[in-house]
Amino acid sequence: MNAIAANASLGPVMLDVVGTTLTDDDIRRIQHPLTGGVILFARNYQNRKQLTALTDAIHTARPGVLIAVDHEGGRVQRFKSDGFTKLPAMRKLGEMWDRNVLEAIKAATDVGFVLAAELRACGVDLSFTPVLDLDYGESSVIGDRAFHRDPRVVTVLAKSLNHGLALAGMANCGKHFPGHGFVQADSHIAIPVDERGLKEILSEDAAPYDWLGLGLSAVMPAHVIYPKVDKNPAGFSKKWLSILRRDMGFQGVIFSDDLSMEGASVAGSVVDGARAALSAGCDMVLICNAPAKADELLGGLKMKMSAATRESSARIAALLPQTPVLDWDDLQIDLRYPAAKQSVQLLTGA
Repeated sequence: MNAIAANASLGPVMLDVVGTTLTDDDIRRIQHPLTGGVILFARNYQNRKQLTALTDAIHTARPGVLIAVDHEGGRVQRFKSDGFTKLPAMRKLGEMWDRNVLEAIKAATDVGFVLAAELRACGVDLSFTPVLDLDYGESSVIGDRAFHRDPRVVTVLAKSLNHGLALAGMANCGKHFPGHGFVQADSHIAIPVDERGLKEILSEDAAPYDWLGLGLSAVMPAHVIYPKVDKNPAGFSKKWLSILRRDMGFQGVIFSDDLSMEGASVAGSVVDGARAALSAGCDMVLICNAPAKADELLGGLKMKMSAATRESSARIAALLPQTPVLDWDDLQIDLRYPAAKQSVQLLTGA
């Protein structure tokens, strides 16, 4: 509780840094009162020593700031060399489920543990995983990032992955609520539209968010419009986010997806998008790969301290690891790690 309270002033903006070391502009942005998180990408990585130095520098510039990364496995894994284990695409676990349910559950926990333990050893606090989208075989951007077509299988495998993350002291983030798997378009470059009705979406795609309950630490909504439910993409929709909070009882952090993506353009400028997302119910907004837009957001977003903003800050702070971290050398002699790593390597053929 004390650690959470000490960091309860974290702002609602998560932004990135330019390269492998911090520039003066990076530090200025990180130290801005509205900043509460930093997201890393492959361009920020050379090797483990450099990554650890970078995360140390970020935490020095802003103690308690949340450092995150998209590090799911398969084609979405930012750090792949210098000892980082090659992680499987989540569909591999779904395929294993179809052959042997219990082996798949065990393997999912191993994947989560290896993923989180390696990141935490280098100073990263959170990975935006697991993907809870259903594998309809249609989506160009989701594809093999999804566990399975069956929402029940997705729920159990995600719960097992989350257990592995938790064993290494890391929270989780389910994405992309209420579901991105049905539409073909990629919201990075287009504005996807899902024409299905609310009942179908809730009974299929959104079901894992309800079933995971307290096991879900954070959620990232989709930049998808569901016109039979609301005219706004889910991340800017009070209706969708109230379904998540009120009807499903979700108590964790709601992140917007990246405001620089094409799917967010319907909200207007980056400042307009942030205001819309926060007003709809997001706790934190992401702005990535666009330093000028990050400056525009930090300069144009005005926030008043209120009970709601304090609650959001406390929720964000609760995502910070609450357990001691093993450095890389100590991790190698933790008996859980080599056993879990061998299980992961069998999945990937590495």
